[in-house]
Amino acid sequence: MTDFRLLATGMSLSWLGNGFQTVALAVAVLVAGGGAGDLGLVMAASIVAMLLCTLFGGVWADRVQPQRVMVLSDAVRFVATAGITVMFGSGSYHLPVLCALAVVSAGAGAFFEPAMTTLKPMLVSVDRRQHANATLSLLKTGAAVLGPAIGGLTVAQFGATAGFAVNAASFLASLVAAALIRARAERGIRSGMLTELGAGWREIRARDWLLTGVLAAAVYHVANGVVLVLVQVVAIEQLGGARSAGFIAAAEGLGGVVGATIAMRWRPVRLLRAGGFTLLLMPFWALAYVWPGLLTAVLAGAVLGYAGLTFFSVAWDTALQDHIPHGVLARVSSWDLLTSFLAMPIGNALAGPLSEAFGINRVLVVCAVVLFGAGLAPLFLRSTRTLTRRTSPDTGEKTLVGVPGTV
Repeated sequence: MTDFRLLATGMSLSWLGNGFQTVALAVAVLVAGGGAGDLGLVMAASIVAMLLCTLFGGVWADRVQPQRVMVLSDAVRFVATAGITVMFGSGSYHLPVLCALAVVSAGAGAFFEPAMTTLKPMLVSVDRRQHANATLSLLKTGAAVLGPAIGGLTVAQFGATAGFAVNAASFLASLVAAALIRARAERGIRSGMLTELGAGWREIRARDWLLTGVLAAAVYHVANGVVLVLVQVVAIEQLGGARSAGFIAAAEGLGGVVGATIAMRWRPVRLLRAGGFTLLLMPFWALAYVWPGLLTAVLAGAVLGYAGLTFFSVAWDTALQDHIPHGVLARVSSWDLLTSFLAMPIGNALAGPLSEAFGINRVLVVCAVVLFGAGLAPLFLRSTRTLTRRTSPDTGEKTLVGVPGTV
């Protein structure tokens, strides 16, 4: 458990630091004379970098010790964020330089995530996986709430440069924590990059519960991408402005804490079935913006919806760890992450045209129906409903193609 505490500590500090970066970036660009176009370009460049690097990150996390990938990723992100700190600290804002540094940082982060995914099950016993996933989810949710809040105060008091400096330091702390983790995975003979990428997808295709879940997630994230844009508009224009938007964000965070806490204590044998049903709470949060359209209803829906979403996330992570051979887990995870990176921006981009053509309320209702359908569809599969939580290290499965390995 010492290794897990190191991971949890390093990740918590890194997640907190990201909250500082979120606030600092917007403030720094605007203060330097940039506008929404500059900020959007930086964000778009980051997304493209993640899209290009995610799958390759999964391959390398399955090829070498995941800690090495994490340490290198944190080192690159530290250097890139330190570069941003120096640029704004010296008063020399250059958009191309900022985009380049953002691309480097985001690309390195795309290598980090699959590595962390394959490292997590190495650090705890099989019967503690769900608890460990829920603990990390709880810490991430807490950091998502506290990071921007503390970051906002820091940036307001000391300027955006201080926010970037804190984020850079958080990557350094994460690097040290990852370097101290002693767990080691067995790694086999390497194949070609494309062969190993294909192996991850073949592992997904070999399991109908997993393929259906990944495809349903793609549909879900497109609809959710639309919703996440439109609910901000409704909150600002109809529910009381920025203050109400802040209350809603806090309710979402509280829901995440509730969902993670429940996941730490409730351990159903058919975990994925339970998670699938809790995911069905999320559409009611989107509908609350339409009817009854009251802030109190939206706040209640946010708590319930995000509690269900967080529990499902823990259930999904645990199912992957239990039923995917460890030697290919990072590649499977990278394909899973890619659906989110692709689908969410598509939904964000569609929000404006759809709302102008059909109206915000109609689009929200349709998206809520899509969310419900995407969450319900995998539950029609018997393999999803009957998938059981593992209680022993032996998965009884073999990697189809690629790097074999067990812990």
